[in-house]
Amino acid sequence: MLSSDALILAIFLVAAVNVARYISTLRTLLMVMRECDPLLYQMVDGRGFFSSQGNVSKQIRLFHYIRSHQYDNHHDEIFIVKCEKVRRLFVIAAFWVIFFFVAIVMSL
Repeated sequence: MLSSDALILAIFLVAAVNVARYISTLRTLLMVMRECDPLLYQMVDGRGFFSSQGNVSKQIRLFHYIRSHQYDNHHDEIFIVKCEKVRRLFVIAAFWVIFFFVAIVMSL
């Protein structure tokens, strides 16, 4: 039988891996976006999405773009697939992070 600390560590590791997958896929999406839709890329990134000087309003614009499925009518199939993957991984990563914090609270 696993101790609660080992279980919390396992949940944390799964959450960390899923967040890393999400960030990696988001970086790939931005690279694809730069090539297939430079105007959209400038609207949501503009140098520095992952930097401390990143424009938060542009990051939120990308979040709303993906959340509202605005990419469905895009001309590039690869871009649509990447957006779907980012959306799916965001949901999975958010679930695991929330589950991690609930597990911590429940173990107290």
